[in-house]
Amino acid sequence: MKCGFVSIVGRPNVGKSTLLNSILGLKLAITSNVSGTTRDIIQGIYTDSDSQIIFVDTPGVHKPMHKLDTIMNRRSYDNTEGVDVILFLIDATSPFGKGDEFILNRVKDSNIPIFLIINKIDKVKDKTLILNQINSLKDKYNFSEIIPISSLKNKLYDLISTLKKYLPEGESIYSDEDLTNVSTRFIVSEFVREKILELTHDEIPHTVYCVTNDYKESKDKIYVSVDIIIDRENLRKIIIGKHGSMLKEIGTRSRIDIEKFLNKKVFLETHVKVVKDWRDNASILSEFGFNDDE
Repeated sequence: MKCGFVSIVGRPNVGKSTLLNSILGLKLAITSNVSGTTRDIIQGIYTDSDSQIIFVDTPGVHKPMHKLDTIMNRRSYDNTEGVDVILFLIDATSPFGKGDEFILNRVKDSNIPIFLIINKIDKVKDKTLILNQINSLKDKYNFSEIIPISSLKNKLYDLISTLKKYLPEGESIYSDEDLTNVSTRFIVSEFVREKILELTHDEIPHTVYCVTNDYKESKDKIYVSVDIIIDRENLRKIIIGKHGSMLKEIGTRSRIDIEKFLNKKVFLETHVKVVKDWRDNASILSEFGFNDDE
């Protein structure tokens, strides 16, 4: 069978996590219009009758403002090494900009096949604009493949079948039942973080971080406690809301997604904690799983 690793790279908000979720057919990586939503390396495992493809969803590469941003960028670069194919995603609705050029320059000397994936084509009414974009980008680099897609609306069979041609023969690495390398506790905390970004919009920056500190499972239900970590006291009021209304809505929406993922009744508690300057504090970053020596 064909078995290999595929790295998904691109600027923030080009649809990397949406693509991963669509390929797997379930919500694994959280999505949001907020830059920097994906913060950890998430592996999604696609298995069918003749292949196993391990997709690596990376944080969007962006100009670093804090130590955390530097670590996120480094993780993205590191996870394009040793893979079999790189999927370089761009947004069909946006011009090819400096951020795209920067990422391409970082990966194009890797001697790894690079697919140019033009995403969000469903949002472009005039399809000749997509053809013009393809023609202009052919001169940027000798891409192994150029594939226009819509992560939200297209069936992605063509992408999968094309990827298989570039993967080596080998035994599967994971069992057929495995879908990801990350823990259930991590996925639960990410669902909560997604709802915070979704409901608060620009009021809460991507500095918010969520940690599952308690997870107990019985025969018919699961008890989960998640800490919401922020770095400024004034953000607490926004997340809690008037008479606790915002925190309640965050919990309700998070619980619905968690129950769909776990297929079990969930009792969810959330607690808001202020940890000042955690993005620049090496010891706190390490505590949350971000190591400066990565």
